[in-house]
Amino acid sequence: MGNYKPPYTITNKILKSVSDIVELLSEINHVKKGLNTLKLRKKNRIKSITGTLQIEGGTLSEDKVTDVINGKTILGTTREISEAKGAIEAYDYLEKYNYKSENDLLKAHKFLMDSLLYNAGQYRLSNVGVGNKDGVTHVAPPPNIVPQLMGNLFKWLKNTDDHLLVVSCIFHYEFEFVHPFNDGNGRVGRLWQSVILNKYNSTFGFIPIESVIRDNQEKYYQALEKSGISGEGTPFIEFMLEIISKTLKKLKKENVPKNVPKNVPLNRYNDIIKLIKNNKNITILQIADKLNVTDKTIKRDILKLKNENKIKRVGSPKSGYWEISKENT
Repeated sequence: MGNYKPPYTITNKILKSVSDIVELLSEINHVKKGLNTLKLRKKNRIKSITGTLQIEGGTLSEDKVTDVINGKTILGTTREISEAKGAIEAYDYLEKYNYKSENDLLKAHKFLMDSLLYNAGQYRLSNVGVGNKDGVTHVAPPPNIVPQLMGNLFKWLKNTDDHLLVVSCIFHYEFEFVHPFNDGNGRVGRLWQSVILNKYNSTFGFIPIESVIRDNQEKYYQALEKSGISGEGTPFIEFMLEIISKTLKKLKKENVPKNVPKNVPLNRYNDIIKLIKNNKNITILQIADKLNVTDKTIKRDILKLKNENKIKRVGSPKSGYWEISKENT
């Protein structure tokens, strides 16, 4: 189990979702400065916290969570208020977690559950099952192998070359399958997916994906069950990428003007030239990743720059390098 690789299949649906998300991020990136305000970040963080708590049956509204943040007294059970305080502390740390660190994940669980569990921040020592109104739907692995399973999962996380959008979904599903804690697994799984997504693109730091999951809660649990039945995370990956895409489309609709400014492509051409100046061996995929656009967009831009004699390719596509015209050096 030392070279563990989670079971999943990259489908056409997954590839299309990844392409759509990358394109949406590119479009949103042009208004990101306006979105990335302290007020909006706080508002969307509150949405994330409220959403993840409500998925677990919490009844606190966004207004009440806001009051808890502001230190006000609210009407609610002791448990709900403790859950809110724990979630606030865990999400306040979102940008500081190292998504590859198992210790940081344990720290996140302690933040979330410290006033609710005697063993917060520690893996469970008893058997647990996951169920719904129809009964138990998943019996988690026995506690004695949980540390090994989580160690293998983090080893994979550190070494995988898969796209982080896909990785975030795979980790979320595998984490829920192991169910390593006595309580709080759903909250930690959703938080850690947000941590991975934020590492991929900081735009995710102020996008309340948890609230969209809450609005699609039944489908969320159905996707987890489908993956459990099929023995691989593919159905869940497809569902979560669809949720992420839906969230970004909503954000774009609310914040991105219908007519993208004319200087956007021009700015990108200049960025491509700068990247080539810094690294003549840079690949199209690396350029696309750095500029948060699809490789199809970069191929189109490269063709235009070639036609305008601003850059040229010397040698073969695989072993060659880029050369910039003298007027652009």
